[in-house]
Amino acid sequence: MNLRYVSRLLVFSLVPLVFYCSTSNPKQPMSIPGNERANDSLVNRRPAVAGSFYPGSAKELASTLSDLFASAEPRKVSGNIQAVISPHAGYVFSGGVAASAFHQLDPGKVYRNVFVIGSSHRFSFDGASVYTRGNYEMPLGTIPVDLELARKLINDPSGVFTDRTDAQIDEHSLEVQLPFLQEIYGNKLTIVPIVIGTQRASVCKKIAQVLKPYMVPENLFVISTDFSHYPGYEDAVRADALTADAICTNSPENFLNTIRKTEAKGIPGLVTCICGWTSVLTLLYMTEDIPGIEYHKIQYRNSGDSPYGERDRVVGYYAIAVTTKAGTSKEKQTTRESKRDEFSLSVQEKKALISIARNTLENYIRNGKTPPVEQNLLTPALETPCGAFVTLRKKGELRGCIGRFDPTEPLWKIVQEMTIAAAVHDYRFDPVDRNELKEIDIEISVLTPLQRIHSPEEIRLGIDGIYIRKGSASGTFLPQVARETNWTLEEFLGHCARDKAGIGWNGWKDAELYTYQALIIEEKDFH
Repeated sequence: MNLRYVSRLLVFSLVPLVFYCSTSNPKQPMSIPGNERANDSLVNRRPAVAGSFYPGSAKELASTLSDLFASAEPRKVSGNIQAVISPHAGYVFSGGVAASAFHQLDPGKVYRNVFVIGSSHRFSFDGASVYTRGNYEMPLGTIPVDLELARKLINDPSGVFTDRTDAQIDEHSLEVQLPFLQEIYGNKLTIVPIVIGTQRASVCKKIAQVLKPYMVPENLFVISTDFSHYPGYEDAVRADALTADAICTNSPENFLNTIRKTEAKGIPGLVTCICGWTSVLTLLYMTEDIPGIEYHKIQYRNSGDSPYGERDRVVGYYAIAVTTKAGTSKEKQTTRESKRDEFSLSVQEKKALISIARNTLENYIRNGKTPPVEQNLLTPALETPCGAFVTLRKKGELRGCIGRFDPTEPLWKIVQEMTIAAAVHDYRFDPVDRNELKEIDIEISVLTPLQRIHSPEEIRLGIDGIYIRKGSASGTFLPQVARETNWTLEEFLGHCARDKAGIGWNGWKDAELYTYQALIIEEKDFH
């Protein structure tokens, strides 16, 4: 690797990001030599960070991309990829994760347009900028901008789009994504570059309303963002997992609420959970009610994993893919119900899950490492994507309980992740100590997909778990809670609304209600 390129990148990376701190008048685009606004002629946008964030020569850049894609995660998703979330730091830090995001794409598919969206690092304005003055020049060649569509967005009656060039000229968040797209699609690539300048969720929602008609299989959306900024390594891992999980719920409210809660914890060094939160929020506003949308975590790393990064002050990076499946919402629900009815686990499979959870708990608490899983244990059922909760009890008393609803990873992997989370990340308890291991029993609840209900009478006490959501607040009780407490239906709902969601005893009455079922596996049954 070119050492001059690395040294320039390291110097730049040590300067803390400054958000929206330009002293220039935001209503007057700054004058950039060679990029002046022209009324009658096109002016291409030239590279701003070539040679710093990524190699500036076409030959070295092509070689770097080849190496990054060679080590990227293989394709993990099926269905049409509608969007990817990719980091935008220097390639020596986040290039591997970005390559894993783009490696999910089908190189044989030609998209009509690729909407590349990032949040401005330099300017604050209540809307979004679309580049309408020309194309994007890059070391690997010029990328056409769909100027007709760009100008159509500018003229949208909502008024949320502008053609100000100052937001585009020096912005790196879009630029660093483009070489990956060029490597895959070559000269078959047309982009719509959008830089979001607002810090208001309401404006993000307006931007999403304008863009949503373009979220069709013929188009791709690339969302550019890094995750946590400047906490220590372990704090970053925990904070970034929470943010990514919230994104994967496909709920703008959950996403915003998770960010607020995490940033309120006072994590040392944490400046932001996710720098491009307005871009991600815009995506979530577009996808939240589209039938068949699913979010998939592909890979996570942070700058501390790079040989050039420090572990006491890191930036997090996630690759996430967003897919759509054909069919109406009703068809999707029918399919899920069918899968729920068909899904079951044999005694041996249940025993294997408990073994995986116990081995994970013991190894992580003693050694801080997640152990490998014996491949001969992994049956098709354990490879099936499922949500799951893992509950730890010490002498019968709750010692930790964390789970995930979204079925984005194989069941065995979810059980591993939630075992660790219940042991060390449940904020209600201190992390499990190795001296407690012999006293802890494990319970696994394998979940079916959430089903929206419209009457509490649809809830079957002891059979159905309940999930309540009202605005940004939410809470859940597993099915076994009703059996263990002998609560009435009203008590089950009231305690969940008040104690879990924080919306008051009667808050469930005007909240969204969902049910799910759980296949419960208890370690004590296998002693």
